[in-house]
Amino acid sequence: MSMLNGLSYGLLLFMLSAGLTLIFSMMGVLNFAHASFYMIGAYFAYQLSSWSNYWVGFLIAPILVALLGGLFERYMLRKTHKFGHVAELLLTFGLSFVILELVQLVWGRTSVDYAIPTAMQAPLFKLYDSTFQTYRGFMMLVALLMLVSLYLLLKKTRIGLVIQAALTHPDTTEALGHNVPRVFAYVFAGGCGLAALAGVIGGNAFITEPGMAQSVGAIIFVVVVVGGMGSLGGALIASILIGLMQTFAVGLDWSILGGAKSLGVEITSATPGYSLWSLKLSQIAPILPYLLLVLMLIVRPKGIMGTRDE
Repeated sequence: MSMLNGLSYGLLLFMLSAGLTLIFSMMGVLNFAHASFYMIGAYFAYQLSSWSNYWVGFLIAPILVALLGGLFERYMLRKTHKFGHVAELLLTFGLSFVILELVQLVWGRTSVDYAIPTAMQAPLFKLYDSTFQTYRGFMMLVALLMLVSLYLLLKKTRIGLVIQAALTHPDTTEALGHNVPRVFAYVFAGGCGLAALAGVIGGNAFITEPGMAQSVGAIIFVVVVVGGMGSLGGALIASILIGLMQTFAVGLDWSILGGAKSLGVEITSATPGYSLWSLKLSQIAPILPYLLLVLMLIVRPKGIMGTRDE
C-alpha cells in the first residue's frame, strides 16, 4: 500500500513540476511563482465547488489560472525579458508574495474546507488491513492522462512542432508567419494551468491553506533539478523516486544506532554525536529529497535526463 501511496504522491509532484519544466525548457524562464499558481488553482476550485460542485471547479479553475498566467506573461514578464534572467527571477519571486497576500486577504490565513467529493471518499480496494482511497486512484489517473496528453501535443501535433521550432529557431519560425511571443505566452499559460490542475486535485487530498505553496515550492525545484532542467521524462522519474522515497521513509524506524546493534557494535550515550546516530529514518524523511539533490549536483549536475547546461 505504501507503494501506491508513494506513486500517487509522486505523480502529483510530476503534475506540479511538469508545468515548470515545460516553461523552462521552452522559454528558459525559471518561474519562482509556479507553486503560487498551484495554490490559486486549489483556492479557485474550492470557491467554484462551494458555489456549484467539485466538477465545475475541476474544469474551470485550471482555465482561469491559465488565463491569469498568460496575462502575466504578456503584460509583465515579456517586458522584463530584455533585462535578462535575473530580472525574470526577481519578478516571479515578487509575484509569489503578491499572490500569497491576495489569497490571505480574500480567503483568510487559516485553511479552508475544500473536501474530497463524497463519491470518491470510499475505498477503491482493500489490501490486508489497509485501504486505498478512490480519490488517490483518480489523482493517479489524471496525472497519467496529463502525461500522455503532453507527449502527444509536443511530439505528434503541428502545435507541438511550432512550439519546439520557436524554441530552437525563433527567427525562422517568425519568418514562416508564426507569432513567437504569442507561442511563448501560450506555453507559460499552459504551464500555469498544469500547476493549477495539480492544486485542484491535490488541495483537498492534503490541505488548502496559504502555506501550501511554500510547502511544495522547494520540492518542485528539487524534482526539476534531479530530473534534469527542461526534461519532462526526467521530471517524471524524479517525481516518482522522491514520492516513493518519502512515503517509505516515513514508515521506517531504522537508525544507524539500531543497525550497529544488529551487527554487534555498541554505541553508548558517551559516544560523540550519539543523538545523530539515534535519529530514525522517519525523522529525517523531510530532508531526504534535499540530500538527493546535493548528491545529484555532486555526481551528475545535469540531472537524470538533463540536456541543457544553462
